[in-house]
Amino acid sequence: MNYKNIIKSRSTRIKLLRLLSFVPDQAMLKFQYRIYLGRKLNLKNPQRFTEKIQWYKLNYKNPELISCVDKYEVRKYLSDRGFSEILTEDYGVYDNAEQIDFESLPESFVLKDTLGGGGNAVIIVKNKADADWNALKVRMNDWCSTPTKKDNGREWPYYSGKNHRIFIEEYLDEPEGLNDYKFFCFNGRTEFIYFVSERKLGVNGKFHILDRNFNDTGVIRVGDEPGETVLKRPEHYDEMLRTAEKLAVPFPHVRVDLYEYKGEIRFGELTFYNASGYMRYEPDSFDYEVGEKFVLPEIRGGV
Repeated sequence: MNYKNIIKSRSTRIKLLRLLSFVPDQAMLKFQYRIYLGRKLNLKNPQRFTEKIQWYKLNYKNPELISCVDKYEVRKYLSDRGFSEILTEDYGVYDNAEQIDFESLPESFVLKDTLGGGGNAVIIVKNKADADWNALKVRMNDWCSTPTKKDNGREWPYYSGKNHRIFIEEYLDEPEGLNDYKFFCFNGRTEFIYFVSERKLGVNGKFHILDRNFNDTGVIRVGDEPGETVLKRPEHYDEMLRTAEKLAVPFPHVRVDLYEYKGEIRFGELTFYNASGYMRYEPDSFDYEVGEKFVLPEIRGGV
């Protein structure tokens, strides 16, 4: 059973789950893992990638994650490591929509909730003249009023006490669609990649799962099957691979999202809990294969 099929509204699901914030983290993760994947969660001796992500949430409390999951503050993490050239142009970060000078913005831009995830936390404005700014302000202020309570996936860096803000950045306008390259890194080495194409805002794209040499593995993420886009190795793929691995070095696991835009590399985000660890693969053995690559750090007093 998947309660997404029962409660269609994402906002309603989130509100209901926040009402359960009193439930201990471990108990909630076991419950959700069972609901989403139909099997028991092994935290004492996790073997699967999806199990190790749950362990990671509970035990790996590196404070650097708090800045790295923030859509705006992660820019300093990249700049400090010499990667400022791959950042999108920054049009400002704001505590509420009233602070934004709409007239000073360029004709196209992207609005993001600094602590948001998914299509509900991103607004693309392709033509400012066509934008309903009053309606956009309502949505943005809704982001900023999001309670900083435990989230439904118990991903602790997102509710560490910081407020949700509005970040405005450059819109990467690609007529044929912008392909997304998600590098799954473990102890600084990429083990596999999601090549995501045919993506529309708020709708999952089509996934190809590739090895580090950009070969199709034939593995499928259930619900996000491959599309019609022909696999083509990006011109700057080797540099993208090196960039992702350098950014990943401090962490046991992180997903580094990059784009190739007009012949240059652009940064997307860092993600530590892909799909909150609730994804299915075909064949199922892939979950175990990746789990072997995910070497968990030693944590005193861990689960």
